[in-house]
Amino acid sequence: MEFAADRSAVDAALVGLCDRALADLPAAVAAAIRYSLLGEGKRLRPLLVLGAYRACGGGGNASALAASVEIVHAYSLVHDDLPCMDDDDVRRGRPTTHRRHGTGVAAVAGVAMVPLAAQAAGDAALALGLPAHSRSDIVRELMRASGAAGMVGGQLLDLAGEERVLSLAELEGVHAAKTGALIAASVRIGGIAADATPRQRDALQGFGDAIGLAFQIADDVLDATATTAQLGKTAGRDALLGKSTYPALLGVDGAVARAGALADQARAALLAGGLLTPTLSRLAQFVVDRTS
Repeated sequence: MEFAADRSAVDAALVGLCDRALADLPAAVAAAIRYSLLGEGKRLRPLLVLGAYRACGGGGNASALAASVEIVHAYSLVHDDLPCMDDDDVRRGRPTTHRRHGTGVAAVAGVAMVPLAAQAAGDAALALGLPAHSRSDIVRELMRASGAAGMVGGQLLDLAGEERVLSLAELEGVHAAKTGALIAASVRIGGIAADATPRQRDALQGFGDAIGLAFQIADDVLDATATTAQLGKTAGRDALLGKSTYPALLGVDGAVARAGALADQARAALLAGGLLTPTLSRLAQFVVDRTS
């Protein structure tokens, strides 16, 4: 019930953002952004923002701040699915953005969502009454996670790794950037918004790094073992694209064990920093137990 309420609050914040912020964009681009932002999703990254914020003592309504992180995640999905990238047709149980709105419009919409996220994060931090240095730190974290040192760089490494057999260290390097960067940034942003202590920030960093990698391992396992209907996206794409995966390197059982060990590592990091709340513990377990 806790997660359902938080997801509803984040969804409402995304609707409000679309209503306020898209009016000045070309109608086709605005429609594509709305389509990508408001589709059903787990909202894991916003939940992590909220969980970290509350664990560090935050008491305000941070749903709009959490929603700003979802904008970056949605942009990454739009671009990941493009024909020049992973070339996928299904996302969240419906046609991908470029299949519904056209490739050119989807590409532009994805680019437009990055400054939209930065503006949303800054506005939400201001509404929470955060000081200027914290507002700047939050936007910086979000943009770093979405850029060359994060998702963009990780996507390039991912493309370069197709039809190659990567070592485990290489694979973890790809996914620490492509997938893990925004997940880790989500908990850091929550901590910044709550004025976390250095000890708490270190704990959140360890937690975010561990569950970011665990999330990708679980994704690889699901891609190899689940159906398209179960996933809401095309199953078996990794094998089709010739990507190195954790099941290929470790076996399915080994990959599942590695993800579980990382979830335990994530909880240990929180325990060391005095932040092991039931919410964050459940989110760590959800990352490895999820079925889509």
